[in-house]
Amino acid sequence: MKKQLKGSKEKVLFIIQARLDSVRFPNKILANINSVEALTVLVKRLEKVSFASNLVIALPDSAENNELAEWCILNQLDFFRGSSSDLLKRFNDVLESRRENIIFRITADCPFVDPEIVEKCFEIFTESKVDYLRTSPSYPDGLDVEVFTKSVLQFAHQNATSSYDREHVTPFIRNQNSYRVGELASPVDLSNIRITLDEPADLVVLNEIAKHFGHFDFRFDDIVKLVKLKPEIFKKNAHLIRNEGSMMSSGEKLWKRAQNSIAGGNMLLSKRPDMFLKSGWPTYFSKTSGCYVWDLDEKKYTDISLMGVGTNILGYSHPKVDEAVRKVIEKGNLSTLNAPEEVYLAEKLVSLHPWSSKVKFARTGGEANAIAIRLARAATGREKVAFCGYHGWHDWYLAANLSSTDNLNNHLLPGLKFAGVPNELINTSIPFHFNRINELKDIIENNDLAAVVMEVMRNTEPEDGFLSAVREITKKNGIALIFDECTSGFRETYGGLHLKFGVNPDMATFGKTLGNGYAITAVVGTDSVMNFAQETFISSTFWTERIGSAAGLAVLDVMEQENVFEQIINTSTLLREGLTDIASRNNLKISFFGLPTLTRFNFENYDAIYLKTYITKEMLKLNYLASNMIYVSLAHTKDILEMYFSDLDRIFVPIANLENIDLQNLIKDDLATEGFKRLN
Repeated sequence: MKKQLKGSKEKVLFIIQARLDSVRFPNKILANINSVEALTVLVKRLEKVSFASNLVIALPDSAENNELAEWCILNQLDFFRGSSSDLLKRFNDVLESRRENIIFRITADCPFVDPEIVEKCFEIFTESKVDYLRTSPSYPDGLDVEVFTKSVLQFAHQNATSSYDREHVTPFIRNQNSYRVGELASPVDLSNIRITLDEPADLVVLNEIAKHFGHFDFRFDDIVKLVKLKPEIFKKNAHLIRNEGSMMSSGEKLWKRAQNSIAGGNMLLSKRPDMFLKSGWPTYFSKTSGCYVWDLDEKKYTDISLMGVGTNILGYSHPKVDEAVRKVIEKGNLSTLNAPEEVYLAEKLVSLHPWSSKVKFARTGGEANAIAIRLARAATGREKVAFCGYHGWHDWYLAANLSSTDNLNNHLLPGLKFAGVPNELINTSIPFHFNRINELKDIIENNDLAAVVMEVMRNTEPEDGFLSAVREITKKNGIALIFDECTSGFRETYGGLHLKFGVNPDMATFGKTLGNGYAITAVVGTDSVMNFAQETFISSTFWTERIGSAAGLAVLDVMEQENVFEQIINTSTLLREGLTDIASRNNLKISFFGLPTLTRFNFENYDAIYLKTYITKEMLKLNYLASNMIYVSLAHTKDILEMYFSDLDRIFVPIANLENIDLQNLIKDDLATEGFKRLN
């Protein structure tokens, strides 16, 4: 496995830090540069150094890097496999059985490292007697060389504690006042030039450089001349930020990569990182449990925020629900035949809503509402819909913005785009405001409606008689009344929130909490509308998969057996009392809106988006996923809340002494994108 470079004196060791599982650009170090693998290019260039040295490739011991180990064997290169996340330990472990005392650290994403620069670093390092030396950032990104003694690296391993220092190997050494640190400056400032291999755009530049020279034996002086001769080559990756990756979490790196391959970056607006912070949000998770979330770097957070955007009312990874799903997976999830669980779940939902008789299942809230609208139109023979609240992304809903681009602004999401929605749908969806019965009456008087669609409650309690009046006027005019309970359902009652108010619709849609993280939604309705499912085409293959129904049944069992609603309501009361107490102690005035189990809060005299961003930013430092929105779950125990109150109190103190302009300065460039809005 071992392949020496030049000489036989084992004095100097090159450690090439390498891996295949780069988040931003997987397998980049084995990508071809003019038909030669990048790592091969680097090794061949290091073979050109004039002093005696050895080389070892330090790679992670994870399965994702098995191919790299095989590559090293095939190419007869010495290699060592060590910790995936603790690179400082990996380097130290390499040295445990080595005799070399002078160590060069080279990263595999720098295939064009210049042997002459390496030799110059060696000369300065040995003559000046420094403990650590590196090339200055005035060199192009990609000519990075670091050299230090074995004892210095061992000291860093023994004493460095921060995750940043352990992941990036040498920052701890550079920041020690007791060490002599040196730097080799470039004779020409090319700090704005990239000849590294971090992203696909870099590979394009490296290929053009190699094609220009026709070989790999060029030097730094040749690069300087090429920059002057063909500057257009280096513009192709000029938009990339130098060493950006060293300051980014794995989640941030993956988000950047996602925007190149996923339209919009992800599938749900409210999970976009900019909805929380412009930078620093972990974005992706590796595992969950209770109210805890681990990011891709295995950092653990307490989620006192959206809890899966309202899905996980029982907490993450609930054992009984997950066990039900595992049993389904073992038996098979989808076949030519139907899953019996959908029958059992339908019967359960109908029994919980005695006014109903039949159910249709889907997998998303938007689908469920689209089904309900289709059935209402089929049953009434009419087309127009009046609505209040947020009901998904489908054409029928976004059509409201065809007549005025701000029609949806007061219905949870402002500024929704409607490109692709047929103009023929203009004036078919008409918004009205919650608790304004006269507004709805005017709409009904001037339009032949198929349906009225509304949330029973989101941010404002229904005024006395409002829901009953809606029910009365829709029934009188033969209009189907649809309660969208995808968010409110099963949060305060064992079933829809409308049961609490004693008003029955013609159809109700359920989602989110019904599957506790597994995809299942339902449309529950009366025969008068549901039977029209036979008169119109509503069908989808994956609505018949088994996991969703099995999860739904397990969730309903847990809710019933553990009296979940009483616990959730009690927790919500404790939450608001605790927040009120903290605000009072800090001379702040707090206001709440929404269902107590979907608590949102704000302080008087503070813009909500600035407050939300500030709380998110500061609590993230304390390992919380937090904002001014809290979706309460069964996993939010009293102990967890008390710890949250204690930590939140620490960031309330400075807020009490700030004006809005000061809060803006504290947030700086991290202001979250404004998305969800309170209903008027």
